[in-house]
Amino acid sequence: MSIRPGNSTEAESDERMIVPETMLAIDPDAPGGPEVLVPVERPVPVPQADEVLIRVAAAGVNRPEVMQRMGLYPPPPGASSILGMELSGEIVAVGDDVPPEMIGQPVCALVTAGAYAQYAVAPYAQCLHVPEALSMVEAAAMPETLFTVWTNVFERAYATAGDWILVHGGTSGIGTMAIALAKLFELHVIVTAGSDAKCNAALAIGADHAINYRDEDFVARVKAITGGRGVDIVLDMVGGDYVARNIQCLAEEGRHVSIAAQRGPEAAIPLWPVMRKRLTLTGSTLRPRDKTFKGMVADELARTVWPHVEEGRLKPVVDTVFPLAQAADAHRRMEAGDHVGKIVLTM
Repeated sequence: MSIRPGNSTEAESDERMIVPETMLAIDPDAPGGPEVLVPVERPVPVPQADEVLIRVAAAGVNRPEVMQRMGLYPPPPGASSILGMELSGEIVAVGDDVPPEMIGQPVCALVTAGAYAQYAVAPYAQCLHVPEALSMVEAAAMPETLFTVWTNVFERAYATAGDWILVHGGTSGIGTMAIALAKLFELHVIVTAGSDAKCNAALAIGADHAINYRDEDFVARVKAITGGRGVDIVLDMVGGDYVARNIQCLAEEGRHVSIAAQRGPEAAIPLWPVMRKRLTLTGSTLRPRDKTFKGMVADELARTVWPHVEEGRLKPVVDTVFPLAQAADAHRRMEAGDHVGKIVLTM
């Protein structure tokens, strides 16, 4: 393997690329509360064909990882049991079919598992170069939400400039990325949040309107904001009884996209408005999709979104940063629901 040329001396580069046999990782033996998230020693993974080994600088924390820790969302077959679905860092080794000059490159990546560790493997096709405009913490906070929002809002819901979108959970990691991407591509954004403080935070991030769902009927407010027309897209992470209410919010030819079901996976669908307004109900889950699909999404993001990242026009909202040893505190903060934007672990 060759070392990517840089400002450091060859000896310094060689030393930086030395890979140990073991590493610290968050890999609970059994489901449980946040207290099970303690660093343990694990073998450093070996990159297979079309994979890279990354010395992890930071890893994003996501709600599915909380569910996995609780035993409610097992990793897909064959995936590592180490938690974590997104990371940033430096490539230190490559598998077959990956150009050796990638060694030394700073990247962020979407992974199926394994990001809460000092080293992790990632499919080469799912890596994005980290530009100077991003810190490693910011880069780690992007892949999961960026891939999710892009595939659901812009691919499945066909968002175009001028559309109105309703985003539930506007201050979550997904919500803040949805606001940022929607404004970048000239959508009008309405969000819901659970407090006036969170509504104000969403407005500061860029939302056009924010509704405190504890104090107001979001259906009535959406209709009032849009002059009775409704929104073109609903991005829903709530599910359950919200689905029927979301349908009331949709304009003709509207698109309802489900990406989570925090209030339950079952919903009663009022068919008459679906038929009368010619609505589309769709949704997706990202983690189980294969590497080919995720690689295609990464390529599309590299062409359509990443130039905005490189020029500093798109950044994630980072709430709190914890060291790996405090992964339990990171999960406690997420479960408390007080965060605005992403929670990140650093190595």
